[in-house]
Amino acid sequence: MMDRPRIAALVVAAGQGERAGGALPKQYRKVGGKTVLSHAVDALSAHPAIDEIQLVIGGGQEALCAEALGDRPLPRPISGGVSRRDSVLAGLAALQADIVLIHDAARPFLPGAVIDRLLAALDRADGAVPALAVADTLARGDGMIGEAVNRDGLFRIQTPQAFRHDAILAAHRAWNPDHDATDDAQVARAHGLSVALVEGDPALEKLTYPADFAEAERRMLISRTGHGFDVHSFEPGDAVQLGGVTIAHDRALAGHSDADVALHAIVDALLGAIGAGDIGSHFPPGDPRWRGAASEIFASHARDLVVSVGGMIDHVDLTVICEAPKIGPHRDAMRARIADLLGIGVSQVSVKATTTEGLGFTGRREGIAAQAVATVRAPLL
Repeated sequence: MMDRPRIAALVVAAGQGERAGGALPKQYRKVGGKTVLSHAVDALSAHPAIDEIQLVIGGGQEALCAEALGDRPLPRPISGGVSRRDSVLAGLAALQADIVLIHDAARPFLPGAVIDRLLAALDRADGAVPALAVADTLARGDGMIGEAVNRDGLFRIQTPQAFRHDAILAAHRAWNPDHDATDDAQVARAHGLSVALVEGDPALEKLTYPADFAEAERRMLISRTGHGFDVHSFEPGDAVQLGGVTIAHDRALAGHSDADVALHAIVDALLGAIGAGDIGSHFPPGDPRWRGAASEIFASHARDLVVSVGGMIDHVDLTVICEAPKIGPHRDAMRARIADLLGIGVSQVSVKATTTEGLGFTGRREGIAAQAVATVRAPLL
């Protein structure tokens, strides 16, 4: 029985990505809480046919690459060249493989089915590329639209592109270095290699401009909902803290911290939305550090946790349950303060109040209860 061919993936991540904006090269920016490069690497690692992944990175990007990939077990990255083709050639020369998939790190979302189609196509051709038929109307123009271009037989070519390793290495070595090459299929065809088209995938769109990153972020996030509830009894005093606002009252709320029942409910809702436990697990009531602490600290902590997992807060809906004090006169101040603490707009905060018609502990004016619902968009955690 013949041995299975050794299949390697060569990930080209040597560019600077100026068109994407931002201080970092685009392959090191995060989408859905994870770098673009690590998305691409993880997609390739997940495919059972791939035996090795080799990265080609830009000069001076070693620290960025190490931080982006963490403890993923990969060979030492290779330094790329001036052009993309130079980088590919350097990577190909370092590989010992029968088949190579050459992939741009800027296409982070790689379905395994595309890899399957590429490898299968190598039974009938020297190489294979994923492609999508052009669906939009094409026209020439220079400020004003000109003649239409027939789109029949036109395709948008994606990566990864699969080749027999020795063949594509020879093609790159034979390429005229004075000429530019937009992709490896162009180099292969110039060397006389046959290259098959296989069905690509819209998920493989290249991230190039800021709008591409915004769209990728939107696709990566899912909506999550968390619910929080808290209650505090009254004690002697002359004011209560509600939603980060001091409200004059004939009593205060009892608690280990400042007993801001509204913020406590919001914090639990945010923590629940990202599966991060409850307020007591982060700020134990028996810990003397939190005695009399401002609950704004807790709210800021919950906000930062949402951000740390790549999430964003969409909306918070708070209901305060009490007979007194009256919440209406303070609603706008509470909304503004909660929005400021959470780093969102006032329109994303709802504050309501209700009574229990004289029933229960709130009806007997023994304390205040609050419940909150938080809607968060975050990656699949």
